[in-house]
Amino acid sequence: MISALLPAALSGFLLGASLIIAIGAQNAFILRQGLLRQHVFVLCLICALSDAVLIAAGVAGLGTLISQSPMLINVVTVGGAMFLLWYAVVAFRRAAKPGVLQVANTGEGSLKAAVAACLAFTFLNPHVYLDTVVLLGSLSGRFDGPDRVAYGLGAALASFVWFFGLGYGARLLQPIFAKSSAWRVLDVLIGLVMTAIGISLSTRLVAG
Repeated sequence: MISALLPAALSGFLLGASLIIAIGAQNAFILRQGLLRQHVFVLCLICALSDAVLIAAGVAGLGTLISQSPMLINVVTVGGAMFLLWYAVVAFRRAAKPGVLQVANTGEGSLKAAVAACLAFTFLNPHVYLDTVVLLGSLSGRFDGPDRVAYGLGAALASFVWFFGLGYGARLLQPIFAKSSAWRVLDVLIGLVMTAIGISLSTRLVAG
């Protein structure tokens, strides 16, 4: 029985992984927190569980509803663009004055602030709804019954593997980021990514 569900689960896993593994605001945030070793487990769990809930909603049929209600996507797009551009400014300010940033000596940041930022990166990004709810949800229509459930579980598993791998794997880069210059480069890249996505969302909204 389980072996019969593997093709559907593998299909969901591979598609989910292909959508998640990309340079984006959420991944950049998790990477930085992983390097700082701040609240890694909680933040990775939030990202993975959020994806799992959205994927479940899409597989259950919410994707069709959202695709027919562009107003919801527009509202999220405005909020997401504003947040990303604001965070880009923060990243560029950090890059301007990186200081001596030794990961092992970095003070613990606020859990509340980190969780708030994580939730914003997750739910103020319209791409997360398009990828998890609409795209993954609509493609689940190829499967029925247990196969559809297996497909959704496979996609959700991809999120857990990716976020925890990124969060805890980031510390392997610690020797590189023992220098302030490396943090300056990372924050500049993060700022550029946030700016590019924010402008892209704004342009798409105006064009639409």
